[in-house]
Amino acid sequence: MTGTFSRDELAAAFAEFEKTVDDAARTRDWDPWVAQYTDDVLYIEHAAGTMRGREEVRPWIWNTMETFPGSHMTSFPSLWKVFDDETGRVICELDNPMRDPGDGTIISATNISIVTYAGDGKWCRQEDVYNPLRFVKATLTWCRKARELGTLPDEAAEWMTKVTR
Repeated sequence: MTGTFSRDELAAAFAEFEKTVDDAARTRDWDPWVAQYTDDVLYIEHAAGTMRGREEVRPWIWNTMETFPGSHMTSFPSLWKVFDDETGRVICELDNPMRDPGDGTIISATNISIVTYAGDGKWCRQEDVYNPLRFVKATLTWCRKARELGTLPDEAAEWMTKVTR
């Protein structure tokens, strides 16, 4: 696969990847996000483990993004990206902002993602690298702010109780 894809093809495929991610975050439909991977995708998520194939990734992403705190993440924009056309990889830092708790505050955490292009608009590998404690800290900050503002939903309050025991 080395050197198979031009920089332009890799950049265009990643632009479509970002659009698909943005659409999934907006619509809360994660199936198109899963569909952009090859059937045998290798997905390495350091907190959740290694998943092989779309049908292992699908239930994980739906569960992760439709339960708190994932359900309160509004988008996943890349803050920067590097294209490595020799390996067909894109390395990027993704922001994970949470919805406004009620006063305009933006609370988020970031991760590094390394995605490997397989061609034909499909990705064959993704690895997400981050410190889970930063996500816990950001989520607790969000919960405390929402509680202060009177906007803390029940599922967030339950999550907060479990995490702070």
